[in-house]
Amino acid sequence: MYAGLAPAFESRPELIQGVECIEVEGREGLFLLPGHIGVSEYEVTLGIAQELSGSIQTLQNLPGSIRFLLDQTADRVSADFVMVDMSPGLGAMNQNLLATSDFFIVPSSPDFFSVMAIDSLARVLPRWQEWARRASQLDLLRTAVYPFPEPHTKLLGTVVQKYRPRAGAPAQAFQQWIDILAEKVEANLMPVLRNSDMTLPDELYASAGMGPDRCLAVIPDFNSLIAKSQEYQTPVFALSPEQLGQAGVVLEASEGSRDQFHDTFTALAKRLVTLTGNASGN
Repeated sequence: MYAGLAPAFESRPELIQGVECIEVEGREGLFLLPGHIGVSEYEVTLGIAQELSGSIQTLQNLPGSIRFLLDQTADRVSADFVMVDMSPGLGAMNQNLLATSDFFIVPSSPDFFSVMAIDSLARVLPRWQEWARRASQLDLLRTAVYPFPEPHTKLLGTVVQKYRPRAGAPAQAFQQWIDILAEKVEANLMPVLRNSDMTLPDELYASAGMGPDRCLAVIPDFNSLIAKSQEYQTPVFALSPEQLGQAGVVLEASEGSRDQFHDTFTALAKRLVTLTGNASGN
């Protein structure tokens, strides 16, 4: 990301090119575009550009540069989907990434801070959308080397994760927060996103089996399986008994959690394919 954006942010006399990605071993067609701590150095410059690019010509190429880089890189590897893992925060980089994306997902945890975050997003996201609309209509940005696109980002849904299960369901304390999050999304977030044209049609969410809280998945904490996955550089759902390193009832429990992980993420992936495919007409 850092090297790819350098031509725009460091005013180099060269165009942004698609970046060579890392192929994920054992998973044909999956590529990784690494982030870099240096990208944070561009945050302040991007923030200034997004506030003043309507009047300062030297900054006109910055707001559209990130989407341009992602598009060029996607074309290079013939990608069908580009998934961006955004850092937590409400800075200029995240504003740009969300405003220039086709869709977005809101991750959350069953706790007080995520409930506060939903209220914050309800205030911030409509402002970002309005900024993006105005930016896309500025001649200076429309005629830039990296044009700023017209915004049409839509909410795919929310994900609730990192809760402690008990007997196959969230423990009571976690379930209370999951219920509060659902109420907040339905009552506070969805109305303002709908008014800002940042949601899909209700019938499309319904076709994916989603309720009014627009929850895509509720994902428990898989504890030691994540550590094993990282140790062996193997997806959780593909961990073998030998990699799990257990026996007897302990192994059976871990294999059950592993299979649950596979089922949960398969259902999540199918929902995403349904929503994005139908929204784009494919």
